[in-house]
Amino acid sequence: MDKPLSARDRLLHAAAALFYNDGIAATGIDTITRRAGVAKQSLYNNFASKSDLIAAYVEARHAEWLALHARRHAAAAGPKARILAVFDAYADHAEDAYERGFRGCGLLNAAAELTADDPARAAVRRHKEEVEAMLADALTDLIPDEDRRARMADHLSYLLEGSITRAGLDGSSRRVHEARAMAADMLGAIA
Repeated sequence: MDKPLSARDRLLHAAAALFYNDGIAATGIDTITRRAGVAKQSLYNNFASKSDLIAAYVEARHAEWLALHARRHAAAAGPKARILAVFDAYADHAEDAYERGFRGCGLLNAAAELTADDPARAAVRRHKEEVEAMLADALTDLIPDEDRRARMADHLSYLLEGSITRAGLDGSSRRVHEARAMAADMLGAIA
């Protein structure tokens, strides 16, 4: 039997669903507490403000993607497979069960609503930089030249981010699978 979720976890789960479905600005505290089934004071006992809740949401989305990637990475044999594992984790993300369908990367959706100096937006940027670093790291064994490796990591990153954006518009993972096939072709051309 599963242990019941804490008020903090219920708030975070409610906020995650609402932020993804409706957007951060459109989601009020009352809506979050109602969905979580907790009193409004419970939110402030667990988060100092809506901004703190947003920051926790961004960190939870980051951890969620890292878990998807870790599963794919563990099964990857070799540097090319490790690169494609990043694309596979994005496809897994797009194929998750969302209440109102897939709307794209939850982190990018959140960043689009945050001011340029918001700490949660900086956390989204760090996530995207971490993904690009994963690609660059996997390329180390394939491309010894640092400049060429950095350019290829950029290309793969742009391909990946473009595919997840289009997947969000389409509401399916098809574009991510197509981008994965393009990445495999690019990697196949590396001597």
